[in-house]
Amino acid sequence: MKDKLFDIAVIGAGPAGCMAAISAHDKNTTPILIERNSSVGKKIYLTGKGRCNITNTASLDTFIEKFGTQGNFLRAAFTAFSNRDLMNFFTKNGLEVVEERQGRVFPKEQKARLVVQALKKALEDRKIDTIFDFRVTGIEKKGEGFSIKGKVKKGQRYEGLIISAKKVILSTGGMSFKHTGSTGDGFQIARTFGHKLKPLRPGLVPLRTKEPWVRQLQGLALKNVRVTFFTPGCKQKKIVSPIGEVMFTHFGISGPLVLDLSGEITLCLKRAKEIPVFIDLKPGLDREKLDARLIREFKESGGKEIGNLLKELLPIRLASIFARIAGINPGKRGSEASKRERALIVSALKAFPLTVTGALAINRGMVTGGGVSTDEIDSKTMESKIVPGIYFAGEVIDGTAPSGGYNLQQAFSTGYLAGEGAAI
Repeated sequence: MKDKLFDIAVIGAGPAGCMAAISAHDKNTTPILIERNSSVGKKIYLTGKGRCNITNTASLDTFIEKFGTQGNFLRAAFTAFSNRDLMNFFTKNGLEVVEERQGRVFPKEQKARLVVQALKKALEDRKIDTIFDFRVTGIEKKGEGFSIKGKVKKGQRYEGLIISAKKVILSTGGMSFKHTGSTGDGFQIARTFGHKLKPLRPGLVPLRTKEPWVRQLQGLALKNVRVTFFTPGCKQKKIVSPIGEVMFTHFGISGPLVLDLSGEITLCLKRAKEIPVFIDLKPGLDREKLDARLIREFKESGGKEIGNLLKELLPIRLASIFARIAGINPGKRGSEASKRERALIVSALKAFPLTVTGALAINRGMVTGGGVSTDEIDSKTMESKIVPGIYFAGEVIDGTAPSGGYNLQQAFSTGYLAGEGAAI
């Protein structure tokens, strides 16, 4: 096939890339969308446990707050293409959405594949040229444009094609879930153009703990608890979660509370080999009220063993381990429990101890922390300040937020703004 020149080449057909191509097309330019997989949006299938938490109904200020130090950089993107704009986009493309607790927005039918289907429809309706099974291996500046090199499967219709574009949008994702195509290619390309990268780290990632007994609790979810991390080597000496859910794994802890704070914890782990963490198993009760409850229950059911009484306060699988950690005899009668033993139980209920020693590899994080420095990107257009004509969108940009739809909205919003900016 002969060489072909496009107005804009969008590298990566995840949420950011799809939206960038759509936005660029709608501004009367001719984009080409390049994807290393055989279809668009492969990682979307994994989000929200297969349901895809598209966005959140939170205010603009909340979105900015969720992204911490990178929040202000994203203000223009979230303003140009807001959560309401995104919901309207999907509605227009045949996807009904619903709002759930904490403002999380999901497809009404709870299926991530319908999100991908809606994106495909938007691309097909616009007849946007898309190349699949093409892995970009390098981009070179050629005069006022760019030449894109890559590997393509034999027999594919674009075999032998040299792609040239006036402008390029890098929306290649991070390094999370490599089997979806997120292998860090965009970071390497950014480096070749002189961009600095903030250190890469896993975000929304489970944590490893020292204690071997967590294996016995694998799969156990603790609801309505609070987690406190003590991080003396970090700016914050203590990181405290809201009330929510923690889950035990065979290697440590996971669940929404842990995942949302994991980005901060992984940074702290660079300064400390171990981080003490305490789970408040009864955050709705202070120590005095807990002690009063124990006195009442030990009096009313004094003939029962403490181990059995604990099973009425805690999940059965946790009760026996809890007694050991608290340092009490589970076989002792409740009526025989001393004031000191009650105090030990109360202390363990309010601060059940674990020790974090690390996090799973970056490939196991739901998102990638770090990436192309926002200091080198124009926040109003997503264009590189170092190489005019190069734009960035999505996870390749430094900055992550907790779970709740915020990270996907960032991808769609920066994609939209990059497409708009490149079309000017």
